[in-house]
Amino acid sequence: MKKSIFKLLSILTLVGFVFTSCIVEDDENSPTSSFQLNPSDFKGQINDGEVILNAGTIYKLTGRLQVNAGATLTIPAGTKIEGVGGTASFIAISQGGKININGTATNPVIMTSGLPTKAPGDWGGLVICGKAPINRVTGGASTAQSEVAELTYGGAVANDNSGTIRYLRLEYCGAAFNSEKEFNGLSLFGVGSGTTVEFVQTFHGADDGFEFFGGTVNTSNLVAFGNEDDQFDWTEGWNGTNTNWYGKISFGKGNRGIEADNFELGFTNTPFSNPTINNLTLVGPGSTAASTTYPENDALKLRRGTRGLFNNVVVSGWADGFDVEHDESIAVVGTSLKANNVTFSDVNRKSTGRTTVVPPATAGVSADVSAVFTETTTATGSGNGVITPTWATGWTIGL
Repeated sequence: MKKSIFKLLSILTLVGFVFTSCIVEDDENSPTSSFQLNPSDFKGQINDGEVILNAGTIYKLTGRLQVNAGATLTIPAGTKIEGVGGTASFIAISQGGKININGTATNPVIMTSGLPTKAPGDWGGLVICGKAPINRVTGGASTAQSEVAELTYGGAVANDNSGTIRYLRLEYCGAAFNSEKEFNGLSLFGVGSGTTVEFVQTFHGADDGFEFFGGTVNTSNLVAFGNEDDQFDWTEGWNGTNTNWYGKISFGKGNRGIEADNFELGFTNTPFSNPTINNLTLVGPGSTAASTTYPENDALKLRRGTRGLFNNVVVSGWADGFDVEHDESIAVVGTSLKANNVTFSDVNRKSTGRTTVVPPATAGVSADVSAVFTETTTATGSGNGVITPTWATGWTIGL
């Protein structure tokens, strides 16, 4: 009898342990956010906790998905998100929110069109708003509203952290509504240096590939291919250190490899746009491409007071290599606006400059800006000259 009771107590103890263990395990794996995740109708506001997607599920982005302060969206390697709601479908990260994209070279995260016939502008793109300085008001601590998503960005937190993005492909997004409002592939509004952005491709977008609106974010290993306006664009006092950029125009559209401003309404506003870009390749449509197809065939358009330092640059297939405009940028040519070790091929004019328009004149005066670059025949650019760099193989498309 005593043995039977002992056995019964042992069994009950074991059952209780297993039951308790299951409860603990369920608690550990339970969702930490109140957000209701619906893969077939992926939209809404993530207001708290962390939402972790499942790599084995295709998420249909039907509208605006917004990650608010204190919340995190985590996307594992191999996840696919398909925009199906036009430019009403986009992902926006608010100040204080975070996005972690954990793709790999063999299994990138893909955000693309979910429409049967894919085309530029099928969905909005990815918008991130941080608390780092912008220069819409001199001094750098001002804030503003993003041109899409209407979210606050800017501030005084230079090392602000909006998350980590690695091995991401953005396809068929972007759209230009007017001169003041446009979706890009990846729009970075006042994003801080605590944010990681590396190994990202923007492909066949309807406007710019990457655009920086102020901030201090650093990047590496970016690919912009076939976007219908500029492959890379910056304004509002962006400062960042960058390595390995590869940009290429295709599909019969696109203007420039890089379009760079300080701020269009304040050419001397501070902090000045002043990034450093090491290892840069820009491949254009050809030095004699039809102007009606490529209206402004410039590898680098540097204007409105921007600064910038470029090292190890390959420029191929452009009417103009370096096009520098406005007095405030021309004044720093050869010092804080300079490209070292540039190799040109199939470029009609290596540099061209034009001063600020002084009314009643309708155009600026030509200026010698040849000091903007030093030339070499051995630059490697992003790695392989005009050829796709080895670091971009496997996870990108179209190259």
